[in-house]
Amino acid sequence: MVAVVAGLVGVWGGACAQTLPTFAQTRAAHPVSDFQLLDRRGEVLQTLRLDPKRRVLAWVPIEHMSPSLLRAMLLSEDQRFYEHSGVDWSAVASSAWANLWNTRTRGASTVTMQLAGLLDEDLARRGGRSFRQKLGQAWVASRLETQWTKAQILEAYLNRVPLRGELVGVSAAAQTLFGKRASGLDMRESAMLAAMLRGPNSPVETISARACGVLRAMRQNCEGLTDEVGAVLRRKALTVADAPQWAPHFARLALQPGGPAAQRSTLDATWQRVAVQSLRRHLAELSGRQVEDGAVLVLDNASGEVRVWVGSSGSQLSESAQVDHVLARRQPGSTLKPFLYELAIERRLITAASLLDDSPAQIATAAGLYLPQNYDKQYRGWISARASLGSSLNIPAVRLSLMLTPEAVFERLNAFGLRLPETGGFYGPSLALGSADVTLLGLTNAYRALANGGKYSDAVLPGGETRGAVGKRVSARQVADPKASFIVGDMLADNNARALTFGLSSALALPFPASVKTGTSKDMRDNWCIGWTSRYTVGVWVGNSSGEAMQQVSGVSGAAPVWREVMLALHAGRMPEAVEAPRGVVAQQTRFDSGQEPPRREWFIAGTEQAVIQSAGTAIALSNPTDGAIYALDPDIPPAAQRLRFAHEGRLERGATARWRLDGRVIGQGPTLDWLPMPGRHELALLDGRGHVLQQVRFEVRGAGLRASTPRRGAPQAGASASSPG
Repeated sequence: MVAVVAGLVGVWGGACAQTLPTFAQTRAAHPVSDFQLLDRRGEVLQTLRLDPKRRVLAWVPIEHMSPSLLRAMLLSEDQRFYEHSGVDWSAVASSAWANLWNTRTRGASTVTMQLAGLLDEDLARRGGRSFRQKLGQAWVASRLETQWTKAQILEAYLNRVPLRGELVGVSAAAQTLFGKRASGLDMRESAMLAAMLRGPNSPVETISARACGVLRAMRQNCEGLTDEVGAVLRRKALTVADAPQWAPHFARLALQPGGPAAQRSTLDATWQRVAVQSLRRHLAELSGRQVEDGAVLVLDNASGEVRVWVGSSGSQLSESAQVDHVLARRQPGSTLKPFLYELAIERRLITAASLLDDSPAQIATAAGLYLPQNYDKQYRGWISARASLGSSLNIPAVRLSLMLTPEAVFERLNAFGLRLPETGGFYGPSLALGSADVTLLGLTNAYRALANGGKYSDAVLPGGETRGAVGKRVSARQVADPKASFIVGDMLADNNARALTFGLSSALALPFPASVKTGTSKDMRDNWCIGWTSRYTVGVWVGNSSGEAMQQVSGVSGAAPVWREVMLALHAGRMPEAVEAPRGVVAQQTRFDSGQEPPRREWFIAGTEQAVIQSAGTAIALSNPTDGAIYALDPDIPPAAQRLRFAHEGRLERGATARWRLDGRVIGQGPTLDWLPMPGRHELALLDGRGHVLQQVRFEVRGAGLRASTPRRGAPQAGASASSPG
């Protein structure tokens, strides 16, 4: 009978010419259901479930499987595995034809024959194997034995064999049922898995009886085994949610169709957990202030590799947990200001000690008057560029952008990789205050370029995108002057420079050198804190994915505490080195002749240094009327009740009084003056004590048909209503 079966197998082999996969091909095509993201040291950071019907984990080499497991499997399934050549003809002879081809039992089916069914769907069992399938398995098994080693056959079988429920392979079964890796299974656990091979979903009693038989063959007792099996099968199966869940957004970015089941990344597991926990804890502390989302990014300055990528605060806090806020575009607020100052210093328009005008500004645009204001609605008069940037004053930044032109600012921001979609003219002067949308990734990497002396390179990301691929160095290009970049970095690291707005003990003050800038977008929709040391650049965003405004949350109270905690964790045990000044930068002891700011040691680009900063005078500016304003008179209101008040802010030199000149004639003096509006177009000038024009505006009064007689010149006026600027 054995000869007859062998002859049939030979006939089958002649009729079938399908190509048998190699062991390497089988291993490479292993259909995993879970993708694992590893950190740079190999620690599991994230697990993503790809196949909801089956749970198949990464391929496990046979040397990483428990010896007890290998022994139990062979005792249960194929005791002569190392002796036969795919078909156990001795077992065929002893079990007889009926047992070999019985569709309700494995009979003499060897591990190699079972593997043949796992590799070829046509040979797989569908309600019991047919005579034809049995012949096919025997033929494929004989070929496997000639082309694969015994170790390869056993390894492939244990990685592909179906076990209980959705579990496929001993790795998934071991981790799900016992919470162990396949290498850690003991004899009793191994016997249980071996017992599931013949009937994966059999009841407790059946599996217990089979496992007991395996244990006895291993000369082990079965005492209490039934209870153990019952406990294992009743145990709640582990899900992906039970696996490490620290970097879901980066894992999706790294996942590649047909790629490896486990991929090592550049992330650092320790720092990733610190960032996730810090963000969640801080947002929980802000409960009641209408803020639920956030993101954290850490880049290695030298390599551009990502060390931390937190795309969301998580599902417990956010309704948009699946959104990757590292890649979402938001308004950056004041975090764009360092790039303006760098460009202005690079072009020798200012130095870090130059005095800038922080007084009310009225800027005419195509859409009307643009009236920038500082965050606290106050004005400081003349203030140094260092203090202006450190204290994040808006008006000096807007004036600086007009000196540079919005188009030049736009081009420089794009050179730093921000990829703004519109033009400089589209954004206008508001670009200086962050009116364009950027991503946390783009902005943090732009700050990294400042940290690298104005040298830009893409961040290193998985997936082979334009922003780089893991392990691939991206060529850098010089986009800004290293001298100006160093000076701006020094300004941002100066705790005294930001004391005016943030105080001396804010979250931005670290026990080591760090350059940092916060930002808050319009209506408090976004909070940012971006900064760097000589080793790392850290970016934090806090806000709402929906765009809703936060309540009483600024950059220093929203994003900065998270930034601080992450920075401290990054440098725990090793303080960052101070950044060295590049060639062409000189230090100069500088004082201000008016005493506006205390003397200090200041950095200058060689050739621009100043020992004494001359006073620029006291800033003074018109606050009403605004340039281009149109006022409409109401004929139903008495003229005397429609007076228009001229007003200015700021003070002149001691003892001097500002004078008002209307249409070429001086009509009064003082900080305010009421005037009865006369129809027509007018030119108003504000003069200093010597008659010099400080500021001049044009405005129009409309409204003919006043029934009252013309009032005498200089009478108190009020009540005119302003319409939209013309």
